[in-house]
Amino acid sequence: MPSLTDHTIAPSKKSMPLPMAILLTLAIVICIREGAVFVCQAIGYASAANIVGMISFFVLLMLWRFTIGLPEWLTHASNTLLVDSGFAFLPVSAGAGLLIFALGDELWGIVITLVVSTLLPLWALAKLANAWLGGSPDNNVADSDSSSISDAESDLKDAKLNKANSQTTSTDQSQ
Repeated sequence: MPSLTDHTIAPSKKSMPLPMAILLTLAIVICIREGAVFVCQAIGYASAANIVGMISFFVLLMLWRFTIGLPEWLTHASNTLLVDSGFAFLPVSAGAGLLIFALGDELWGIVITLVVSTLLPLWALAKLANAWLGGSPDNNVADSDSSSISDAESDLKDAKLNKANSQTTSTDQSQ
């Protein structure tokens, strides 16, 4: 009985050249997105086209993968296109850049929202990482820095005291 992993990548008899695979992959993405735009405009929800296209493409790829297997050219082209995920963030960055000038009075509210929605998850992730790495979640950085300084000072005092005791003992033994 074949397992699900047997159909992850379909065996290819001929390898497609990478530029052709990239163009074909982009054509598939564009066709699915434009099809979703057409369907959503026809039913009166044009603003839902992007999410409908993404979900449709996801379902199509999952069906394709679990039935006949994804072709190798599609995997290589996708990896090439998304190698550093810059391609994925380009539309968001371009849209934000265009809309920032049209915000007017709402600019500061959006900036505060962006800062808070970035800093809160980072803070929560730092707390989780601290707990996972065995740190005490109650200690903050200032307390741990001051305690490590006081620990270092007491270690230095102990070392000086031990050195003085060893010098006194060695002079007593030599006399």
